[in-house]
Amino acid sequence: MLLSSPNLNPSSHLTTKPTSSTPKTPIPNPRLSLSRPRFSPHIMTLSKCFSATASPVAVSKPPELRSEEREARESGSPPLVVVSFYKFADFPDHADMRKPLKDLCEKLRVSGGIILASEGINGSICGTRESVEEVLEFIQSDKRLKGLRQVESPVSPEEEAIHHGHSSSSPLAAGEDAPFRWDHVRVKLKKEIVSLGMPSVSPVERVGKYVSPKDWNMLISDPDTVVIDVRNGYETRIGKFKGAVDPCTTAFREFPSWVDDQFQLAEAEAQVTLDDSDGSRDPSFENQGQNVPSRVAMYCTGGIRCEKASSFLLSKGFKEVYHLEGGILKYLEEVPEQESLWEGECFVFDKRVSVDHGLTQGTFKLCYGCKQPVSDADMEASEWEYGVSCPYCYSSKSEEEKERARARQRQFETWGIIGGPDKGRRPASTTDDGVQGVPRPSKPL
Repeated sequence: MLLSSPNLNPSSHLTTKPTSSTPKTPIPNPRLSLSRPRFSPHIMTLSKCFSATASPVAVSKPPELRSEEREARESGSPPLVVVSFYKFADFPDHADMRKPLKDLCEKLRVSGGIILASEGINGSICGTRESVEEVLEFIQSDKRLKGLRQVESPVSPEEEAIHHGHSSSSPLAAGEDAPFRWDHVRVKLKKEIVSLGMPSVSPVERVGKYVSPKDWNMLISDPDTVVIDVRNGYETRIGKFKGAVDPCTTAFREFPSWVDDQFQLAEAEAQVTLDDSDGSRDPSFENQGQNVPSRVAMYCTGGIRCEKASSFLLSKGFKEVYHLEGGILKYLEEVPEQESLWEGECFVFDKRVSVDHGLTQGTFKLCYGCKQPVSDADMEASEWEYGVSCPYCYSSKSEEEKERARARQRQFETWGIIGGPDKGRRPASTTDDGVQGVPRPSKPL
């Protein structure tokens, strides 16, 4: 579960992007209730949260073993944990870490996905607690990556049993319900650890103010606070905070354009460029753009997208920019359900698909045709075909694409892996007497 992974997101072409002729939807009135308490830093204990250099969210290590860990140890199988992490840093030599990091994960049978870029690191890994902690210690041995922001998620006993049932000879033989494969880890080099497409936006230089989960409710309940969901449409569709504004983006790269359009900032920024030939920002810019709210609170899955989004808003002249520390995952872990303002489930980038309060397994499944979450009702629709399509991608897929997906699904059902033992080979030829001949290689030897 990467906190935000461009490789796991549904393709942007699956959802029609609004055209310039589409009427702009005004920001919903954030005044949910006049009786709600107003946000006041003097009332709230936010001494840590209001610092741009707030201490990282550490992986909790309770004094006693969790019940599932105790059961796993009694049964002789080491318990598993899933830890998502990220850190923005000046990391120009990031490529040097790729091989030793991948080798260590394979040695310790730690699976998952990790992205390295010149702006830092972002990843999610699964393994025994001791193995995962050893990998995190190795990463933080580079002083630039110390203080990783981390979120730990539980792994159910059923998922642990599937995970430990994997073997190197048949990595997918245990089925596709496992959160990760122990014999498979991806360590990729990218331009950004979360893709915004704006190199000038750097959370290392400036970022919004962190708000802890316990203080989040008071902030977003204040009628003067505009709450913005920084995630994409396929994520907000299954859950979001009450009263939050949904940008309806299909990719994080669309967020800057949405901000410019929604808050009428493009013209104001152009005026600043004309007035300030030396490149400095005119303080009066903060008063430009009639729709700019005085206070913005943003949230995302694990917090990483908010880092860049808040940095971007500050560069646009927004005055007060806050974001949820640890993201939705930390909120669902720490805030009791009876006190929660979260509605629905939270989409995650692994085989669990979605989680609920307490980070328990959600009810959504995944469409393997478009990687979007689907409900039981969605799977009753005529557009649903397991491994091929769902109501959200059926109309955007050609018959050729659907047939390729069906072939892929047949391979998986037959061999347990995509491709099977005949991957890359042509079908066996049949002689006139009906006897199959030796399959010829698809490429000359």
